[in-house]
Amino acid sequence: MMTDVVEHSSGPTVPEPDQPSVEAGDTAGARTGTGTGTGTGTVEPTAAARIVQIRERIDEIDHALISLWQERAALSQEVGVTRMASGGTRLVLSREREILERFRGALGADGTQLALLLLRAGRGPL
Repeated sequence: MMTDVVEHSSGPTVPEPDQPSVEAGDTAGARTGTGTGTGTGTVEPTAAARIVQIRERIDEIDHALISLWQERAALSQEVGVTRMASGGTRLVLSREREILERFRGALGADGTQLALLLLRAGRGPL
């Protein structure tokens, strides 16, 4: 589990568990939604509003990614069960290499790491 760390002039602090996290530069008003802070890291209203819009879209994308991740893992597990039930192997390494290459080609080194996580979610650790 990741913990938010907030930078203050006195050094980093960790927010209390019952308090929402805040970003560096936010004021106390940012925690409650009052005052000039909005939890965006800026007090400029136009920039803060745009940041809120962007974050809403990011949250939508995150939800879609999670849903797709879960669907992909379930489908991959079904492929493995079906393959093994028919006398096949647990893994098809050529297929895994194809997936790794697809992600690496599109996303570089981070794509390789993402593909490895996806593969593990579907088949379990090696």
